[in-house]
Amino acid sequence: MSEKVALIFPGQGSQYVGMGLDLYEQYPEARSVFEEADSALGFTLSRVCFEGPEEELNDTINTQAAVLTMSLATLRAMGDVQQFGQITSVAGHSLGEYSALVAAGRISFADAVRLVRERGRLMKEAGERRPGGMAAVLGLDGEPIAEACKQAQEETRTVVQVANHNSPQQTVISGEGKGLERAVELIKEKGARRVVRLAVSIASHCDLMESAAEGLRDALDGVAFRESNIPVIGNVTATFLVRADDIREELVRQVISPVQWVKTVRGTVDQGVKTFVEIGPKDTLTNLVKRIASDAERISVGDVASVDAWRRRIAHER
Repeated sequence: MSEKVALIFPGQGSQYVGMGLDLYEQYPEARSVFEEADSALGFTLSRVCFEGPEEELNDTINTQAAVLTMSLATLRAMGDVQQFGQITSVAGHSLGEYSALVAAGRISFADAVRLVRERGRLMKEAGERRPGGMAAVLGLDGEPIAEACKQAQEETRTVVQVANHNSPQQTVISGEGKGLERAVELIKEKGARRVVRLAVSIASHCDLMESAAEGLRDALDGVAFRESNIPVIGNVTATFLVRADDIREELVRQVISPVQWVKTVRGTVDQGVKTFVEIGPKDTLTNLVKRIASDAERISVGDVASVDAWRRRIAHER
């Protein structure tokens, strides 16, 4: 492939029971990733991915490691990254940023899977200590949503903030019960087409996750980050992460800061990228890219059929 390509990796919420099983059975490269995850974590994460039950897979402490593992198993099954064309950047949505760092060679897979397992544990613990929720806002741009959150926070004296800038017409908010309810009321008054409460008990990407951020800072102290010539775009700043210290600070701030996905995609397009390849379960990011950069080619790879199609494309374009 000669065109510029961006690799993108999904986050929590894309998981499903059975994910990766066909890849595990078909490709030795994928099987080795699941086996490495099981060994690094000391339990059979692969069983949770393949068999569930759903409640166990959806437990944050398992979900994050499972999605990372499935994404990297897919990537390895696709072949040598150097064959993908001119990789202008890699990026991931929230948890997916860890997959992006592994794909770029900035961190080992074993370190990453242990790290996200700890991240999941810390976030679950923070959610139990300070419960909250999240809601997706459709059909309203970001400024009035931010205003509504600020007003709701002041009125209720609780935490409620913008969590994800997913597309020009989809924003996710996060916070404590009373504040979130009031923000939803205000957002509806401002003309949102729809507001949907998400089936989560953890208010990600807001100040309720402060204890998780501090715990993650400690966990990151023992992780080695390598040099790489594949640029990684951070969620918080939507800019390239270069120094190891910048990566550590990004990953700490990420759990209490909004995901700047719109800026990430638009900045990638500005670099001349015409093809986005989403690697991992489902096609959530592919659909978001469609709403941000409709002219870009969008490819989703997450099972044997799509991996085979990718391999045929690579072979044809050599």
